[in-house]
Amino acid sequence: MKIASFNIQNLFHRDRSLTEQSMSKCVSNWVNEFDSLLLKADHSNSTTDRLRELSFLLGFDKTYQNPYAVMRKKAGELYLKGMNNSKEMKAGELTDWNGWIKMQTVPIHPESTNHKAKVIADINPDVLILQEVEDKMSLDEFNNLFLPNYDCEPFSDCIVIPNSEGKGIEQGLMLKNGYELDAIKLHSIDTSEYPTQELIEYVIMTPNCKKFHLLSCYFYNDLSNIEKSFEIRQQQARNTAELYQQLVEDGEQNIIIAGTLNAPSYCNSLAPSLQETDLKDITKHLSFEVDYDEGIDASYHRMGAYRKGVNIKQKDFMLLSPALFETMTDSGLNRKAMWPEKRPQWTTYKSVVNKNQAASEHPAVWGKLTFQ
Repeated sequence: MKIASFNIQNLFHRDRSLTEQSMSKCVSNWVNEFDSLLLKADHSNSTTDRLRELSFLLGFDKTYQNPYAVMRKKAGELYLKGMNNSKEMKAGELTDWNGWIKMQTVPIHPESTNHKAKVIADINPDVLILQEVEDKMSLDEFNNLFLPNYDCEPFSDCIVIPNSEGKGIEQGLMLKNGYELDAIKLHSIDTSEYPTQELIEYVIMTPNCKKFHLLSCYFYNDLSNIEKSFEIRQQQARNTAELYQQLVEDGEQNIIIAGTLNAPSYCNSLAPSLQETDLKDITKHLSFEVDYDEGIDASYHRMGAYRKGVNIKQKDFMLLSPALFETMTDSGLNRKAMWPEKRPQWTTYKSVVNKNQAASEHPAVWGKLTFQ
C-alpha cells in the first residue's frame, strides 16, 4: 500500500484570513498615524502632504484591480460578475445596491492547482490524506478533471470532513485501487472556551481484507495568539495519544497517524504524541528519500528540520505503530512544488517560477508498506 499525506492549502479558493500577513511594526505605526491625521478637524497643507506620503508608503496606489467578484446595477437590477466568468448573474428584485464587495475568499493561481495535481500524480498513492480542503465539490472537480491531466487515475472515493473553525480548512480522504472505507468516527476535543477541535478516525479495508486504523490530524494554529495555540495543540496531542493507546490495548497493531501538527517535533505541545508513545516517525526510516538541499546546506541539520539536508521546518507528520514501521519498504517527501524563499534551496519543477505558482507551503509525505 502506498499512503500519502499532503496539506494542499486549498484547491481553487482560499479564505482571505489565511492569506493576509500580519503587519510589521513600521506599517502598523503608519496606519495609526494615517488614522489620527484623518480624524483631525482642520487639515493643513503639512497634514495633507503627510497623508499623501503615508498613502504612498502603505501602497494605496497599488490597489488590486481584479477583484474576485463585483456587484453592479444595470437597468435597475443588481448583477454579480466573477473575475473569470463573463456571465453576469441577476440578483433578487428587492436588492437595490451598486458597488464593490469584499469576498471572503481569494482565488488560487491556476498553475498552483496544476502543481498540486502534479505532486499527487508523481506519488500516485492508494490512500491520500489531505488537509485544508475548501469543500467536497472542489475536491471532486480536482479529482476528476485535474489529476487525469497528469496520467493519474482518479480516486474512486473522496470524503471531506468539515472543520468546526470554518475558513475552508476541512480534512479529506481519497481512496482507490481497491482500498475502501470501512468505518469513520469523529472525536471532538473540548478545549473549554476555545473552538472545539476534531480528530478523525478512519478504519480502512485493504484489497486483501486487512484493516488498519488511520487517525487524520489537523492541529490548531493561530499566529496571533501563540499561548492559545500551544494549549489547544497540546490537548489535541494528548487526546491523539490516548486514542492511540486505547487502540493498542484493544489489540490493534496497524495504526497510522498523519496530518499537519503545526509545530516542529521539539515543541513541547506535541510531546504527548511524539515522546510519550511508541509511535515511529516515517522520516526516521532508513528508506526515507528526498531531494536534498543544494550547496553547504546539504550537510547542515537545522533545528526542527525533517533531517540533515532537508532544512524546512517539520510541521507535517506521518507516525506509524511499530508493527507497521517494520513493514515499510519505501518512503519519502516531495517538495518539488514548494517555492524556496531563501536558503536552503532545493530542486523544484521547472514550471514553478514564483511563489504564487507553488502548490503549497507544505511538502507531501508518503510511505509504502505491507500488512502482516
